Amino acid sequence: MTQPRPLLALLVALVLSGCAGAPPTTAPSPSATADTTTSEPSAPQADPDPAPAEPARPDDAASAPAPTTAPQDWFHLDRVPQSGPGLDTRAAYDDVLAGRAPRDTVRVAVLDSGIDLDHEDLAAAAWTNADEVPNNGVDDDNNGYVDDLHGWNFIGGPDGENVNQDTYELTRLYVRLRDRFGTMDSSAVPPSARASYRRYQRLKRTFREKRQQAQKRLQQVRRAEAAVNNSRGVLKQHLKVDTLTQSAVQNVSAGSPEVRRAKKTLQFFYQQGLTPADLRAFKEQLQRQVEYNYNPSFNPRPIVGDDYSDKRERQYGNNDVTGPDASHGTHVAGIVGARRDNGLGMDGIASPVRIMSVRTVPNGDERDKDVANAIRYAAENGADIINMSFGKKYSPHKEVVDAAVQYADSMGVLMVHAAGNDGANVDSTANYPSPTYDDGGEAQRWIEVGASSWKGGSELAARFSNYGAERVDVFAPGQSIYSTVPNDEYKRNDGTSMAAPMVSGLAALLMAYYPSLSALDVRDIILNTATQRRTQEVSRPGNGATVAFEKLSRTGAIVNARAALQRAQERVASK
Repeated sequence: MTQPRPLLALLVALVLSGCAGAPPTTAPSPSATADTTTSEPSAPQADPDPAPAEPARPDDAASAPAPTTAPQDWFHLDRVPQSGPGLDTRAAYDDVLAGRAPRDTVRVAVLDSGIDLDHEDLAAAAWTNADEVPNNGVDDDNNGYVDDLHGWNFIGGPDGENVNQDTYELTRLYVRLRDRFGTMDSSAVPPSARASYRRYQRLKRTFREKRQQAQKRLQQVRRAEAAVNNSRGVLKQHLKVDTLTQSAVQNVSAGSPEVRRAKKTLQFFYQQGLTPADLRAFKEQLQRQVEYNYNPSFNPRPIVGDDYSDKRERQYGNNDVTGPDASHGTHVAGIVGARRDNGLGMDGIASPVRIMSVRTVPNGDERDKDVANAIRYAAENGADIINMSFGKKYSPHKEVVDAAVQYADSMGVLMVHAAGNDGANVDSTANYPSPTYDDGGEAQRWIEVGASSWKGGSELAARFSNYGAERVDVFAPGQSIYSTVPNDEYKRNDGTSMAAPMVSGLAALLMAYYPSLSALDVRDIILNTATQRRTQEVSRPGNGATVAFEKLSRTGAIVNARAALQRAQERVASK
């Protein structure tokens, strides 16, 4: 759930406002929803120790000018000038953990798109199944998965082929009900099926609206890309250069009306913080939505070769834990456990840690059957923490996922889930998987994470992040996060997908240095030592209304590694 730049700066301000002027440089996200929730946040689990007081210093320190871009390592710091709080990881290692060695190696299962475990910053952190003989075609440990050396792939086939693109759950639900009701007149629907028929009508409207919206946005982005490329061509010819830089555009001082229009177009484009690469990436995302995600004729599931109707089937897939597109999962894994202090590019949060790759998420919506099996696989193979940086709005077989979550919860596994990137209140809108069971009760070892911004002040909550005073537990850094991507490379990403592994990494750090702590202890410590910002006035994600930060999560706080480790040390010493 990586967040594209807020809907590509509102579709490049509606295609550069006709490329004729300078439109406003900020605009609300199109995913904004009217939100009138007024419920007070519920308290986190009681902590025997008092929570740290709100910082005495203001959020915007006046001692240094604010940076114009996020420092590469901002999320490891207490803060940078005039910014929001980071995890304070550096101080945690330098102060609390100085001269100490970890006492345990923690297993973190990353349920995602796949991971490049050969990455220079991740290879040393890869989990290896010691009971499996590599690539001998035999299920040596008798767990039902052949040659699962570093994890398992639930969206791959026995012949080694993998699912890459898939539909959204909305599309799958629409197709299933269309096949049942599509040719049926409403008067012919039997009374026992009328509720399902009404649901079909609602889903059909929603599906068609979403597909048409994706098609329209794709056309707009193509027009914006054409306008930007044309403007770049005009200025290259005017300046007689092969490569056009932003500074060169700013320095254009004369020329024909066509040159002046080209300069104005590109200036506005740059003001949005966008690059041609952003345009290409967003265009490709929209193309995938039109061609695959909202395509009712597309069905890649036969690749897997399972009996898809049997939601309790366990043994299917293959051992390719990288898959065809491991960008998202590799970025998530690097936040948790990239090697520290090796000069290769960035530092993960936890050391030591072993990353178990469980491939579950395609370019589209994950399927309930795969999510349930991935959770069970991770728990059965010794995962201490399960990171889930994915989510969707529909869960037609939630009971299967609920049973898997209950199983992992009973095994003492801490589950960390990203809240989502729709700028929506998840107290009143669906976001799956969730810790709440349909038949009552909820998982105790679960942390739901929203994304905070490096900018601080009124922009403390990332404007794309989902939120909820009841269902989001805490926030963590999730904007402009620098981490690993395949082929020994690194990049910045935004999203609650980045915030969740911040919490997973911190949990792993606590478990590594204080192995006597249970998953419930770790959850409790993380939530009750997070940096308090309850009364800080912030822009609510989605609609931009001003609210107290405590209205966005149960804790009204942002996780803090240093404070959590100090509390863990005190708690262990007092036992």
